[in-house]
Amino acid sequence: MKARLVYFSTAVLLIMAPGFSAAQKKKKRRPKPALKQIDDVADLPRVLLIGDSISIGYTLPTRALLKDKANVHRIPTNGGDTKKGLASLDTWLGKGRWDVIHFNWGLHDLKYLNQKRQLAGPETGKQMNTIDQYEKNLRQLVQRLIKTGAKLIWASTTPVPEGSGGRVKGDAAKYNEVAARIMKEEGVTIDDLYSFAMTRLDKIQRPANVHFTPAGSKELAKQVAGHISKALQKK
Repeated sequence: MKARLVYFSTAVLLIMAPGFSAAQKKKKRRPKPALKQIDDVADLPRVLLIGDSISIGYTLPTRALLKDKANVHRIPTNGGDTKKGLASLDTWLGKGRWDVIHFNWGLHDLKYLNQKRQLAGPETGKQMNTIDQYEKNLRQLVQRLIKTGAKLIWASTTPVPEGSGGRVKGDAAKYNEVAARIMKEEGVTIDDLYSFAMTRLDKIQRPANVHFTPAGSKELAKQVAGHISKALQKK
């Protein structure tokens, strides 16, 4: 018993020690299955999902719904805001051919952070990207995506509920107006996840949280998979 206590104490001290790196601590965390990269099934079209944690939530059920119809890939991380998108998009796209790209940015652009980079309200925080900067960045991202030759589908940003930390209810609709204008100008199909979610929000979204329940993510996946299927039929 004494030996076990000594071992436990030593392990705790090692973890707390300055030399114990953040990378070592992260090894304890299991990677999200949705972020695991997949191997292509020959002769199936290739689909890429780009988005934040909302898209991470609907990745696996979307992949399941399109099994034997498409190779559904996703970027290997949270897509974050449009600035991160501009810095990372070429890497995410890679050198392969994409038949359909379903994409979104917004929830991270409209959030507020304080000087410590923590979620905050408008009175103490600064928005990641103002709506004008969001429009500028998103236009650049769409232009780059158009060059891929893929069928593009824009997913409107899902609702921000009352009480959601670091975000203001109603901002998603404002940012979606800007995005919709860009997509219409560029002829990009819109998957209106915002309106889809709004009609059933109390059943699929977590209280005072932008994230969805597992069942809610599956509902979003049905909408996403439906739009991707239509796009594939037009290829």
